[in-house]
Amino acid sequence: MQIVHYGHACVLLETDNGRILLDPGAFSAGFEKERELAAVLITHQHFDHIDSEKLPVLLQANPDAKLIVDPGSEETVAKLGLEYQVVNPGDAFEVGGTAVNVVGGQHAVIHQDIPVIPNVGYLFDHGAFYHPGDSFHVPEQKVDVLGLPTGAPWLKAGEAVDFLRAVAPRLAVPIHEAVLANPALHYGLFTNLAPEGTEVRVAPRGEVHKV
Repeated sequence: MQIVHYGHACVLLETDNGRILLDPGAFSAGFEKERELAAVLITHQHFDHIDSEKLPVLLQANPDAKLIVDPGSEETVAKLGLEYQVVNPGDAFEVGGTAVNVVGGQHAVIHQDIPVIPNVGYLFDHGAFYHPGDSFHVPEQKVDVLGLPTGAPWLKAGEAVDFLRAVAPRLAVPIHEAVLANPALHYGLFTNLAPEGTEVRVAPRGEVHKV
């Protein structure tokens, strides 16, 4: 088994039987060039996991690829006019000869004032590789290779370490890291959740900023 990390949450999984792309989102780049995909799997509806502009083009170039999504992503892909299959935790299926178990169910909590959305994790070939999406769900099966979330508005480094220890894989590959170099997502969160009367204003680096 081989993986290619296209930045952030997007991972290409290459097994002896097929090629599967996970979470081709807006913070990832280069995945749109992939061909001969057996499937494209989405863990949840956030834009950094579904690039609504590139996904239709990708699927058009991979006509045999199945699009498999969680319940919360159904509305997004339906609006794009794409054919898709919805999966839920507890489901098991095969794509390209690769066994897939669906686990988890909910996105990690971002803030108590933000509703928790669906999120599924995908476990391949009974633990050979695990992509948790935006969650810290620990599967029952032993995991060989873990895609380890690294940076997000819902994530503390200590929580990621605890998750890593709980899963205890042979190999951990850090993913979901783009926000560490792109703080705009955090700035937007602060703006949307700031108390009444509080302004959030980013100070330009190296410039005089009147406050």
